[in-house]
Amino acid sequence: MAEQRYRWSSEQLREQLAIIDGKRSPTKLLTNATYLHTYLHRWKKGNIWIDQDRIVYVGERLPSNLEQCEVIDCSGYYLVPGYIEPHAHPFQLYNPQTFAEYAAKWGTTTIINDNLMLILQLSKKKAFSFLRAAESFPVTMYWWCRFDGQTELANEEEKFSYAVIKEWLRQKTVVQGGELTGWPRLLAGDDAMLYWIQEAKQMKKQIEGHFPGASEKTLTKMMLIGADCDHEAMTGKEVYERLLHGYTVSLRYSSIRPDLPVLLEEMKALGMEQYDRLIFTTDGSPPSFYEHGVIDQMIRLAIEKGVPIIDAYQMATVNVARHYQMEHLHGSITTGRIAHINFLQAPDDPTPVSVLAKGQWVKRDGYSPKGSSLDWGVYGLAPLHLTWQLSLDDLQFSMPLGMYMENSVIMRPYSISIDTSHDELSTTHDESFFMLVDRNGKWRVNTVVKGFATHVKGLASSYSNTGDILVIGKSKRDMLLAFQRMNEIGGGIVLAENGEVIHEIPLLLGGVMSTKRVEELMMEEKQLKTILAQRGYRFVDPVYSLLFFQSTHLPYIRITPKGIYDVMNKTILFPSIMR
Repeated sequence: MAEQRYRWSSEQLREQLAIIDGKRSPTKLLTNATYLHTYLHRWKKGNIWIDQDRIVYVGERLPSNLEQCEVIDCSGYYLVPGYIEPHAHPFQLYNPQTFAEYAAKWGTTTIINDNLMLILQLSKKKAFSFLRAAESFPVTMYWWCRFDGQTELANEEEKFSYAVIKEWLRQKTVVQGGELTGWPRLLAGDDAMLYWIQEAKQMKKQIEGHFPGASEKTLTKMMLIGADCDHEAMTGKEVYERLLHGYTVSLRYSSIRPDLPVLLEEMKALGMEQYDRLIFTTDGSPPSFYEHGVIDQMIRLAIEKGVPIIDAYQMATVNVARHYQMEHLHGSITTGRIAHINFLQAPDDPTPVSVLAKGQWVKRDGYSPKGSSLDWGVYGLAPLHLTWQLSLDDLQFSMPLGMYMENSVIMRPYSISIDTSHDELSTTHDESFFMLVDRNGKWRVNTVVKGFATHVKGLASSYSNTGDILVIGKSKRDMLLAFQRMNEIGGGIVLAENGEVIHEIPLLLGGVMSTKRVEELMMEEKQLKTILAQRGYRFVDPVYSLLFFQSTHLPYIRITPKGIYDVMNKTILFPSIMR
């Protein structure tokens, strides 16, 4: 059997041609449509013929054969292409499928996803099997390939070997390498990462940067090495500098970096009125951030800040498609594209009332049918079941160096001065016992975290950068209880206080993701934030705090599987201890 070399087979292409000749009917006909024409940069009126998942004609004509066709009168609506999220982390308590289903309701019908959890939690065979399964989702799912684990891993050479990275890059739904959180290593002479960038470039795939606070010299070097895009601009000037050197700039609006309004204001003050190289991202925020939309809320903010309406839509559609060299499939309502179409009530209201994704109704007149769930066990993601237990002997905190939380994600070293020999710490200060323990029970790292909270007695979380277990608290007894309950429920985030469990978020997919709908997770996450705030957590986003405790792409000190790590000097200050 001949290999299918295009999205649509030869047989499908012949059937589509037969529709144009009137020998077959399309599956859907959108009549009297006022739609955004990307290339004419204007609103047009016409008819849109759809066959299964593809737009086969857009123009004034009507098909002569309507025998098996659903006809939809689009009078009174404004149609725009489905929005594209180019930088998703689809494991922020939700999972890739539930996030895709939720995003589609808000008109985001194409998502480019981080593969970090897949590469760390699954075997290569299982991960690639999941990528193939995700192709059947109504939302179009693409992926990027990480070149490092974003922390200090004991088995990094195995997880990120030449062979593994090359095979990931060869997957047809993998469209870029990155994000380059480990770029300092690259500039310091890491030829492995340089080789992978060259491999990606040879395969005509993009490279996504991660360059917060980068100097012009760094931006220049990274462009020479092969970076194409960056999402870390935090000021209008930084947007300008990236554009100046030829980057596509992804403007960010996320839970910990809600930068978009300020970026747009500062860009306007700098006289920047060209939007062709600008795109939007929500940068993988936790569930509650999406309560009022996904990419649609960014389009709305852009319009409110004076971005011309059509430019605002193009930043969410064709600009992304063009950057990723998939303009023949996405980004416009024109002949041959995948049938991702949003139905709006008004041009300045980007939240759709109805949504077609791959030609299927994922939202119709405000109603969204519930999607089907994957059998996650097939892909190696089952409830966590630890065969070992923590004991009081593990909860020894004699290290002289602790970690001070400057904000939700930035950590600085500090000298521990409190007496940590007791089983419970005082609530008159904001220092807590802090442990990272291997999910296989082989090692642990014990220290103190300052600034996390004043009254959190016990918190255990299998949700972390690596899926290893975080344990935090004032009371060793409640820390053990939270750990035990976290294991009982199959993984997740558990809070315990005075011998009772007071809140839990089960994460039954490997201990890092939930099977619940995003709407349900919003309520659980909001409750977590409220409980932590009442107990002295004073920052914006506890979910990101848990995720980033280990993340060595952020300054200044991290707790990692190898031990306490000095990010700036790239050294292990105190190694992990074998249990």
